[in-house]
Amino acid sequence: MQNILQDRVVDLNTYQSQKSETASKVSKPQSLSPALNAKYMSEPVKNLKLSEIKIVKKDGTLEDYNIEKVVAAIQKSAARSLVTFSDNDINNICNLVDNSVLREGEKEVDIFKMHCIVENALERFNPKVAKCYRNYRDYKIDFVKMLDKVYQESQKIMYIGDKENSNADSALVSTKRSLVLNELNKELYKKFFLTVPELQAVRDGYIYIHDMSARRDTMNCCLFDVANVLKGGFEMGNLWYNEPKSLNVAFDVIGDIVMAAASQQYGGFTVPEVDKILAPYAEKTFKTNYDKYLEMGVSPKKAEEIAIKDVEKDFHDGFQGWEYKFNTVASSRGDYPFITVTTGLGTKRFERMASLVMLDVRKGGQGKKECKKPVLFPKIVFLYDEKLHGKGGELEELFYAGVECSKKSMYPDWLSLSGEGYIASMYKKYKRVISPMGCRAFLSPWYERGGMNPADKDDKPIFVGRFNIGAISLHLPMIYEKSQKEGKDFYEVLDYYMEMIRELHKRTYEYLGEMRASINPLGFCEGGFYGGHLGIHDKIKPVLKASTASFGITALNELQELYNGKSLVEDGEFALEVMRYINKKVNEFKEADGNLYAIYGTPAENLCGLQIKQFRKKYGIIDKVSDRGYVSNSFHCHVSEKIGPVEKQDLEGRFWELLNGGKIQYVKYPISYNTKAVETLIRRAMDKGFYEGVNLSLAYCDDCGHQELSMDVCPKCGSKNLTKIDRMNGYLSYSRVKGDTRLNAAKMEEIADRVSM
Repeated sequence: MQNILQDRVVDLNTYQSQKSETASKVSKPQSLSPALNAKYMSEPVKNLKLSEIKIVKKDGTLEDYNIEKVVAAIQKSAARSLVTFSDNDINNICNLVDNSVLREGEKEVDIFKMHCIVENALERFNPKVAKCYRNYRDYKIDFVKMLDKVYQESQKIMYIGDKENSNADSALVSTKRSLVLNELNKELYKKFFLTVPELQAVRDGYIYIHDMSARRDTMNCCLFDVANVLKGGFEMGNLWYNEPKSLNVAFDVIGDIVMAAASQQYGGFTVPEVDKILAPYAEKTFKTNYDKYLEMGVSPKKAEEIAIKDVEKDFHDGFQGWEYKFNTVASSRGDYPFITVTTGLGTKRFERMASLVMLDVRKGGQGKKECKKPVLFPKIVFLYDEKLHGKGGELEELFYAGVECSKKSMYPDWLSLSGEGYIASMYKKYKRVISPMGCRAFLSPWYERGGMNPADKDDKPIFVGRFNIGAISLHLPMIYEKSQKEGKDFYEVLDYYMEMIRELHKRTYEYLGEMRASINPLGFCEGGFYGGHLGIHDKIKPVLKASTASFGITALNELQELYNGKSLVEDGEFALEVMRYINKKVNEFKEADGNLYAIYGTPAENLCGLQIKQFRKKYGIIDKVSDRGYVSNSFHCHVSEKIGPVEKQDLEGRFWELLNGGKIQYVKYPISYNTKAVETLIRRAMDKGFYEGVNLSLAYCDDCGHQELSMDVCPKCGSKNLTKIDRMNGYLSYSRVKGDTRLNAAKMEEIADRVSM
């Protein structure tokens, strides 16, 4: 090849002498037209040398014309087409390219024109290779467009910020970097993972693939088995951690585990039954201190009393430390990880103490002495068992402590384990708790021996240590309107998009299964996940079999409005029919594919506004469907409905068992701080088997510390320097911080319209 490139034609006279020889050696395809022959073999411009020609690159810079680059490009295209060019073929192609460049008569040739010259020369010799060259060139052009889009988004992030995720403070440098990377990852996912029909469905808005910026890398929300990681010690960051021997060390180590593991995934990170995890380390601290006081000559009774107070102080300091860490230290993803802890079932003295102190710390808030306010993380979920927490129950006092905490901070949320339905049935039958992963996602059962189905009556389900691999949501109003405009059966169109989501989930299982355990060592190597004792180079496919994949739904209320002009409050039967149909189809998919598919009531944050824009673009503005700036969250009644809390519970309760992969119910309490009202509605929700949120709007003056349920100006000092906390969907977020908000405009419009939520 070096011989071919030596003595290349560098001026017109030499080139002219070779032209006739080249023409005689190269056999012309029969289909080559006289016009094309004339184009290739016309006389080049005189007095112009190839050595004088510059190529104008895409960025505007100049580069010497170099035929070696042409040779490299055509060889790559030939190799991709499984074609081999002889040295003579390459020489002839190069001659034609040189001739065409000279014939342009310009000392500067644009790179795109250069590509066309090479493509035309290849078309003469081998159309298959020419097509490959053209496709690769188009591929590179697509990449330029993609990177330009990423650049445009990065500029907005750098100078304006981003409000897609309220848990990410886009004012921070680290968050900006992460958001820019997320934009690139999102474009790469669309480019390399999606088919054209899938990409079209996403762009139009019929389906929404959640967290596209992270789906190429890792998995979604989880119930992390912290207790299993701690037991006997573990390795993290090439350092061996011994199992803690005291409560205060346990708090520190668990905090490190949570921050490290949560950074390697996206979505909610739940530490289930944290009271039972911490209690053994509290026992160790108690025994150490008790023995110490005895050695000091303190009486056994007094030693026990002091040692218990020491443990209580360690609990207080530990939970306070978590609140500091989880609300101020951003993860490597650039956001504050969505951390949830569940608690409330432990009856032993230190289990009970753990729950009581955690609630007390949350109720007290953090901040300057006169300006304390509740934090957002960790989200606290109270596990409610009527036998333990009901009238006369062993842990009745814990229930009342939870009510007082909810009144002050909106957390804990309340999960019924003794009411009706799927979640309660698992607890009543097996004494196994299905804690929510993050704000509202729940796992389908996976049995110890039988997998998707119990092997026998003694087989038990596993929930702790499992996770979800991602959610994809159906935009039901758009799907319905498409069927109407195109004269098709609604369920036929719905089937098309459900099958599309199914195929995406199947590919995701396969794709993630090829990942190595080293992507999340605490989860896949140190036991944080069920079956997670793999070697760092092992593929994680065996662990994925117990994971779920979610079919999300949004805007059931708007679907009902489209169907007959009535809301979920006025009717709801068609919405129920659709949800029953979706459940039937997903169960069929589940059995056929052997995958744990789940149906998820999507908590639309940024999505609530995006879906309106997509609907309007396709179908315009329709009254009570797309006339507002947001769609309704999942199966909930419209926030503007003038209904009471009891009516809202009953109306939304119709859908409860149709969305077992993700759901929460909440009502807005009309009587400020009425303890009896809050208590009564929580107990009613627990009887119905709900996962219930207490919804208030909390406002705090950062100057004087005055607190009210809702205010825009402090009535005490006149300050507008307020912090306001609102329920985003199934979780809390700041609707105002120092005069600004982390929420998007659509969500703020929804908050302003709230009556029943």
